[in-house]
Amino acid sequence: MLEKMNDFFKARLDGYDEHMLTEIEGASEFYAFTAAQLPTEKECHILDLGCGTGLELEKYICVNPAAQITGIDLSAEMLDKLKAKFPDSNLNLICGSYFDAPFGEDCFDAAVSVESLHHFTADAKLMLYQKLYTSLKRNGYFILTDYFAESEAAEMEYFENLRRLKKEQGIDDNEFYHYDTPLTVEHEINVLKNAGFSKVEILHKWGATYCIKSSRP
Repeated sequence: MLEKMNDFFKARLDGYDEHMLTEIEGASEFYAFTAAQLPTEKECHILDLGCGTGLELEKYICVNPAAQITGIDLSAEMLDKLKAKFPDSNLNLICGSYFDAPFGEDCFDAAVSVESLHHFTADAKLMLYQKLYTSLKRNGYFILTDYFAESEAAEMEYFENLRRLKKEQGIDDNEFYHYDTPLTVEHEINVLKNAGFSKVEILHKWGATYCIKSSRP
């Protein structure tokens, strides 16, 4: 049974951090690796898409406690847990969809997203990445750590299964439902380039999870 995205994460808040860190291949390394890619300049501005409980921010805030961090997530409960972890940090937390939230222009030194964007289509991501590109300062960059489909056939199967499940359950609205629909890493890179990022590079991988850096000149 498909669950709305917010309901899915609210129901799994207890034990969420432990699950993410122990049940996903490479997670014991990739959260710290991702944090290490973010800028260390004092009071730099960071945007986190789908920040959740802040697993990618834990080590980063220790290294750069003066960073100004804007985090966006659908789950108010997860944002509450994030605030409780870092009560003295410079956090601006927005409860809502990062597709809808305004980012501004030339605002951020870097952006990051970890294990969040594998639920959406290439078309939806293109609009998001175009908005993200505009929000970055010159020489800013986006660190994306996420898992990807192993082949085009697997990618198509994910989306076909989601369409079938929505049809079976009589779902015809535009709300977000929790079901993984990862693109292939090649398709993801193409979307990032089409959004304007001139340099897109794979920094590391852990099984099906990749860390990708996309730079704005």
